Amino acid sequence: MKKELLLGDEAIAQGAIDGGLSGIYAYPGTPSTEIMEYVQGSTQAIEKNIHRQWSANEKTAMESAIGMSYAGKRTMVCFKHVGLNVAADPFINASITGVNGGLVVVSADDPSMHSSQNEQDSRFYAKFAMIPILEPSNQQEAYDMAYTAFELSERLNVPVMIRITTRMAHSRSGVATKPAKSENGLQLPNNPRQFVLLPAIARKNYKLLLGNQANMEAISEESSFNQYFDAPNKKLGIIATGISYNYLMECYPERNCPHPILKISHYPLPRKKVEQIYHDCDQILVLEDGYPIIEEMLKGYINTTKPIKGRLDLTIPRDGELDPNIVAKALGIKTEEGTPMPEEVKQRPPALCQGCGHRDVYEDLNEAMVEYGAGRVFADIGCYTLGALAPFNAINSCVDMGASITMAKGAADAGLIPAVAVIGDSTFTHSGMTGLLDAVIENTPITVIISDNSTTGMTGGQHSAATGRIEQICTGLGVDPKHIRVMIPLKKNHEENVAIMKEEIAYQGVSVIIPRRECIQTFARRKRTEKKEN
Repeated sequence: MKKELLLGDEAIAQGAIDGGLSGIYAYPGTPSTEIMEYVQGSTQAIEKNIHRQWSANEKTAMESAIGMSYAGKRTMVCFKHVGLNVAADPFINASITGVNGGLVVVSADDPSMHSSQNEQDSRFYAKFAMIPILEPSNQQEAYDMAYTAFELSERLNVPVMIRITTRMAHSRSGVATKPAKSENGLQLPNNPRQFVLLPAIARKNYKLLLGNQANMEAISEESSFNQYFDAPNKKLGIIATGISYNYLMECYPERNCPHPILKISHYPLPRKKVEQIYHDCDQILVLEDGYPIIEEMLKGYINTTKPIKGRLDLTIPRDGELDPNIVAKALGIKTEEGTPMPEEVKQRPPALCQGCGHRDVYEDLNEAMVEYGAGRVFADIGCYTLGALAPFNAINSCVDMGASITMAKGAADAGLIPAVAVIGDSTFTHSGMTGLLDAVIENTPITVIISDNSTTGMTGGQHSAATGRIEQICTGLGVDPKHIRVMIPLKKNHEENVAIMKEEIAYQGVSVIIPRRECIQTFARRKRTEKKEN
């Protein structure tokens, strides 16, 4: 056993490696990205030849993980909470197929939307799928959960979710590691029809899943991750989940909370422990970083007559992430507020990097669109989403990965012609290709600008599945090669690039423009590496 200083993400990665991991699948997305990056850089993972390549999107990652589980190996799949939406189809069905090798799904939620479109809580998905959830309260638990989750998955024959939030993912603490387990050998499922979800088989598997719920609850009831701490002042009982338990403890530096606490880090809810704290105490305060899931469940879980406080009654704010001050206020503990931040030092809005090729793309596009007026450019999720802000004010939408092309198509179908889509290279292969195919089938008059910086820039410069393939993909999908135009977004090419954009925007069919220039950040890193090597 040795001690390491690890981020929550890194603790999960190391726990999985030590727990017998054979393969990890992921698509980058803050705050989950560092899990895959840690495995990719791990000497231990390299020596064991653990599969550790990025997938094209979260759905393909989830399906690949199911395939590795089918072959009997232990596998992990990682993404952020909105990535779980993309993976939802195979994720939900995986609880009905069951597993062969242990399958762990890590979903990293982002309360307060630090880098996301919403605050959705992944526990809803796991509850919907009727599988166990592990929610660490600290980095040591994150490691321990990843280390043991494969065995739990194999024991219950279902995937297991590890749910974390941004603070857990990106805060660092000492972690004691354990001896590495051996990987599973290659072994096909004992039931050759287990993974064939024809309705007749799926109905049988679903009954097995339903029958397994009591076993899941019994294991949760005995789990060391769920603990009841008794205390003398029973006017209030506190249920704290995951990292909210840490926030609670920060309000009591000597760890001498006068009220009973039920710490929950393993779901389904341990019914006996919940009933114990409810019956012991006059009222309940629920602390959970995310949606009021437990708070809602309690009101249908027990014949409640006592007050249950939390996000629903606004004892805790309905939105945003928890912190120790919010918890202290809910407990009536006096907090010290710092002096307000002066206006001149308040955080500036994010901006595209100086020298970024997306800047030139937007300057070219704005000039090309002058004659048509505003409101016709649909964008997507990536660095280039910052084109919505000053000084460009160039885009009019950002809904989800891949939505730029399909929204432009829908707007054109409604009669808004011309309509333009702006999408990045990695997002295009993530979920833009099928939208382009829809447009090709109907020859919809849209122009798709695939701003190619040859990386997944927004999350730190990971490999892009689109690199070196965009023209061939567009041709294969049926775009007329005469209307696939490549340009270099530089100031010196401004007039030429504006002319290309005007030509293709005026074309009454599907056209694709590919402005191509390496990301300024990956370019700088590459040059530094080359300098060191020389």
